[in-house]
Amino acid sequence: MEYRVLGKDGPQVPVLGFGAWPLGGGMGIVVESVAISTIHAAIDNGLTLIDTAQAYQTSETIIGRALKNGYRERCFLATKASFDYSRAGILTAMENSLRALQVDYIDLYQLHGWNPQYPIEESLETLAWLQEAGKTRYIGVSNFNARQMQQALRVARFCSNQIIYNLFDRQIEAEDIPFCERAGIGILTHSSLAKGLLSGRYTPRHKFSADDERSEFPSFQGEVFARYLALADQLKQVAQAKGLSLIQLAIAWLLRLPAVTSVLVGAKNPAQVTEYGGAVGVVFTSEELSRIDEILLNIPQSTTGV
Repeated sequence: MEYRVLGKDGPQVPVLGFGAWPLGGGMGIVVESVAISTIHAAIDNGLTLIDTAQAYQTSETIIGRALKNGYRERCFLATKASFDYSRAGILTAMENSLRALQVDYIDLYQLHGWNPQYPIEESLETLAWLQEAGKTRYIGVSNFNARQMQQALRVARFCSNQIIYNLFDRQIEAEDIPFCERAGIGILTHSSLAKGLLSGRYTPRHKFSADDERSEFPSFQGEVFARYLALADQLKQVAQAKGLSLIQLAIAWLLRLPAVTSVLVGAKNPAQVTEYGGAVGVVFTSEELSRIDEILLNIPQSTTGV
């Protein structure tokens, strides 16, 4: 596993992190014993950054049960306040997360998004207080654009922004990535495989179960779904020529940028975890990157994020 520094003065974290949204049931029910085995497999394979959130249904509780027998000491644990960004809301969310995760502190505590209903000054000051109090070692934000990050930095220094970025969702390239580079903010990519559009596992006829969030997303329906999968097939050809799977290509493409500190990837079973490591250390030629850009000119629309 390779490591990068999270932000200007943050910790070293692995370039591959484990996103625990799928294990909470948001993409279909996962049996708890399988979920715990998957978390153990992630840590055993070097994906020691484990990311969850208040909003991830049962994810925090499952992780808390998984981080026994030395696994807590081996991981960098991140979670988020997801709903109420007032001081009282964040403090309550932190205590609930500590209880569910069965830990005394969090390694990275983040705001899950930007909500103008709550003054950013109060939200960031509360995160900074939690850091000073030892409840979290580092603080970060999630789904903030450049303007929002700039405003938040006037209140408190944070080391990371967790944001959607993948081959099909490149909106952050114009302003947000350059801002993070200038400000010394590390990027954690979520939805790194476009919710499975870049997994190579689906056909246009696939129907997602009602308890899977993708059953409601336009990008996973009808002709739009088919067009995304057709593009994924073209990208798969590029991957195969390079001796990679489509998943490994998608991850390696994200890691091509030094501004990306860690690519968060999810899994529903231990077998899925083992494939990810093959993306580490991959270098692209200019011709390969040009071919990928050529394919991506035909993206039908943006995928649906969190």
